[in-house]
Amino acid sequence: MTNTADAKPLRSPLVRLVIALAFVVPVLVAQIAVWRLRPFIGALATAALSAAMASLVGWAAYRAYVRRFERREPSELAAGGAGREVGAGFAIGCALFTATICAIALFGAYRATGFGEAIAVVVALLMAIGAGAIEEIVFRGVVFRLLEEWGGTTVGLAASALLFGGLHCLNPQATLLGVAAIVLLGGIMLAAAYVLTRRLWLPIGIHAGWNFAEGGIFGVPTSGFATKGLLVGELGGPVWLSGGSFGPESSIVAVVVCLAAAAVLLRRAAQRDRFVAARWKRRQPPENA
Repeated sequence: MTNTADAKPLRSPLVRLVIALAFVVPVLVAQIAVWRLRPFIGALATAALSAAMASLVGWAAYRAYVRRFERREPSELAAGGAGREVGAGFAIGCALFTATICAIALFGAYRATGFGEAIAVVVALLMAIGAGAIEEIVFRGVVFRLLEEWGGTTVGLAASALLFGGLHCLNPQATLLGVAAIVLLGGIMLAAAYVLTRRLWLPIGIHAGWNFAEGGIFGVPTSGFATKGLLVGELGGPVWLSGGSFGPESSIVAVVVCLAAAAVLLRRAAQRDRFVAARWKRRQPPENA
């Protein structure tokens, strides 16, 4: 027999948020720590291990939390249609970054100076998959979803975006402009993808596709981390245009492109009545209903 007094605190989304983070954040930390093995096992093996940990262990940790404390199966990570949504998201992410870097190039702030090695492209792809999987589980599956359940979609969007951008302060070459850009383009756009589908596969795909195109194709820094890819890329010109050493995602061009994409996603979500009101604004059923 369930103890009502013990179960009652779990009705609060904020309490569940703390518990959920205790399940998934260690996976994020471990996935990052794995890169300390790179000097010993090489870049490819490290990237593969990191991607596997983020995808498989991250999924298992999130599922364990949802089943134990929310008493349901995680429909937001249900396998049906996952491949289609991840593929669509990956294509969207690649297309958005390609549009961004092409615009930057037109203004003379990016140029390709040569070609990289094929192995670098594979490493970049695995890195993108790992980052997309675990960061979306943490920030959209846990932080956004539970904050939205408590404060509504608008509060969830704002708070999770600020937290997502704030965490990037820890990245190499982080700047105020770069963090602000991450808040606007990553935090808002990726949460909007979740709002539209109510599943994590589309935002995972967009996140991975953007990161892969940035480092794996065009060979420019990704969130402050130097990367190698198909092309050897070189940024120049004013930082507000090129993104500087943090990467093009802190460019004003990226902000405009991704906010436009977010607006489209949120508009479609609104048309499908996917927005959620704050917990205290919803009609509560009678106690004995």
